[in-house]
Amino acid sequence: MAECGASGGGSSGDSLDKSITLPPDEIFRNLENAKRFAIDIGGSLTKLAYYSTVQHKVAKVRSFDHSGKGAEQEHEPPYEISVQEEITARLHFIKFENTYIEACLDFIKDHLVNTETKVIQATGGGAYKFKDLIEQKLRLRVDKEDVMTCLIKGCNFVLKNIPHEAFMYQKDADPEFRFQTNHPNIFPYLLVNIGSGVSIVKVETEDKFEWIGGSSIGGGTFWGLGALLTKTKKFDELLHLASKGQHTNVDMLVGDIYGGAYQTLGLSGNLIASSFGKSATADKEFSKEDMSKSLLHMISNDIGQLACLYAKLHNLDRVYFGGFFIRGHPVTMRTITYSINFFSKGEVQALFLRHEGYLGAIGAFLKGAEQDNPNQYSWGENYAGSSGLMSTSPELYPMQRARSGTFDLLEMDRLERPLVDLPLLLDPSSYIPDTVDLTDDAMARKYWLTCFEEALDGVVNRAIASQPDSIDAVERAEKFRQKYWNKLQTLRHQPFAYGTLTVRSLLETREHCLNEFNFPDPYSKVKQRENGIALKCFQRVIRSLDSLGWEERQFALVKGLLAGNVFDWGAKAVSDVLECEPQFGFEEAKKKLQERPWLVDSYGEWLQRLKGPPHKCALIFADNSGIDIILGVFPFVRELLFRGTEVILACNSGPALNDVTYNESLIVAERIAAMDPLIQSALKEDKLLLVQTGSSSPCLDLSRLDKGLAVLVRERSTDLVVIEGMGRAIHTNYHAALRCESLKLAVIKNSWLADRLGGRLFSVIFKYEVPAK
Repeated sequence: MAECGASGGGSSGDSLDKSITLPPDEIFRNLENAKRFAIDIGGSLTKLAYYSTVQHKVAKVRSFDHSGKGAEQEHEPPYEISVQEEITARLHFIKFENTYIEACLDFIKDHLVNTETKVIQATGGGAYKFKDLIEQKLRLRVDKEDVMTCLIKGCNFVLKNIPHEAFMYQKDADPEFRFQTNHPNIFPYLLVNIGSGVSIVKVETEDKFEWIGGSSIGGGTFWGLGALLTKTKKFDELLHLASKGQHTNVDMLVGDIYGGAYQTLGLSGNLIASSFGKSATADKEFSKEDMSKSLLHMISNDIGQLACLYAKLHNLDRVYFGGFFIRGHPVTMRTITYSINFFSKGEVQALFLRHEGYLGAIGAFLKGAEQDNPNQYSWGENYAGSSGLMSTSPELYPMQRARSGTFDLLEMDRLERPLVDLPLLLDPSSYIPDTVDLTDDAMARKYWLTCFEEALDGVVNRAIASQPDSIDAVERAEKFRQKYWNKLQTLRHQPFAYGTLTVRSLLETREHCLNEFNFPDPYSKVKQRENGIALKCFQRVIRSLDSLGWEERQFALVKGLLAGNVFDWGAKAVSDVLECEPQFGFEEAKKKLQERPWLVDSYGEWLQRLKGPPHKCALIFADNSGIDIILGVFPFVRELLFRGTEVILACNSGPALNDVTYNESLIVAERIAAMDPLIQSALKEDKLLLVQTGSSSPCLDLSRLDKGLAVLVRERSTDLVVIEGMGRAIHTNYHAALRCESLKLAVIKNSWLADRLGGRLFSVIFKYEVPAK
């Protein structure tokens, strides 16, 4: 197949049931490179995990080799670009009904080429039931793993690696999900696993957990009693009946006993006083729906109270619920949430997990992969290959249930280095990167989804243009268009599919989809050209700045930073200008800027601060290539160095739009150093350090930064953070609180956003913040 990541051959799909809408080679991707498997087989669902490698293209940059040649040609670009193949690791998780297990195992067996796996880790009750079948089909030995150990390992893994994994459920809210930000320390917590019975486990560290209680009244009780009451044998059918029932026809309420609320004890009239209480005295038949609903309430309330009591006993305020009983069912989650809130008076949180169904499979996989130590890496969800969370209310979007037939997918990519918090965050546990929550804000959501839809043609054309020598670029670009368009439509109906929906997640999903179809850097040629043009202007800009008086120069440097930030191909208002006016340059950009006073204007305070002692070390998060980094950021860096401030210049690890990457910044710095003795000596003496952020996004999440950057920030006693650009300083981090001084500056290049912030196009944000003493 043309696209990277699909398994080779066998795409007919004859071996799998015709009702499956996804082709098998889109479900079991990269099987030919599979290295290791794990499987978790429950009563009705099988969860398969495997580790594979993915070959994909990356755009590399390097300086020209001028040895043996004359001087550089005037028209020569500043560096050369080559596209190379790279291998990265990916985790695949697939969930499907047990009825498909034989067909799926057949497909896997037929498409394994040279797996290193000799053993398959298995957990769950079905690991015993299907042991012989798995060994016979895959010719692998089955090693059974302890269910609870696997669950805990899986839970720790998703809580650490998926930022919006946990959510609270609120039935009457729109949407029903309220996602939690990643807590830097996930321990301790309570895991309540509701299978046939209930297990309550206190998790204290990565490897230390203890079973502290449980109950025999769990999912099996609901299923068993439900079957006796309704003659319905299928679990999902019982849940469906419950969703249509009215429990008050069967349950006795406080109001039925007291004629209203019981004021003395503060009990409302609609509280259940006795589950099934009316059935003893009423002389009538009760509907299956009403009995199922009453039963579900009875068991969910019981579990909620039990969990609450154990949480209070062990001083824990976070309780995660998992197990086949939950299954994303709204009545279950609502009742458990209500019960926890009621009995804890709001002090304990009932939390559910987006990937709860995969915990056992993930844990079993990690048990078998300990020689690779997957915990030494960070992992990120690949939005291009994951199904996303569906609404738990079928009546909201009835069409979505047919989205992918029987299969649900999760893919995670291994990141090269561990990601950690920026040590300068004031309170990492309350840090939220994103300024606007599009899941919550329907008007903003509609605007931004339309914005990304309308920009799609431009992205497709840019992707094709970036690979002029590729014969299948047009075909791959069309596949990218279709995939990203489908993601946007999913997010229109299910804005919560991948956690909190934000401008950042929309941009990251687009980058994931571009990479999926081998467009690693659609803006590589644009950046190469713009860097070349800007480098030719560098000395002239520096001479001009050096001729100014001190105060005039400070303002010119800030204005240069802001003008550089105008050159953002991600903003339609700018890309239209850049496409139509190739001569549009640095001076033209300065004229576009809003006159002072700016929309947010702390320049006076900043100037006063500059009259004081120099900062020890400044961390600068750079934004765009070309004029922005070369004529905006580097002169500003140069002034800080001149004052005696060390500088850490942080650039993206991987490409996104026309943002400068770390590798490009190394070449740019080398070329500037050849022209400027101050930059040259700062690089030589390690007073100017270039580092990578660990990100490949136009936005910035300060809770997921390269560990090397965090170490450097500590070592150098960084006391100033400069964040520039609309993506990094407005869409994200506008409200970020730091423990040191910070500058957040950007030009607003989107008319809707300008209007929302009370300004106009090309309004300026210059926000200088000093932490409270």
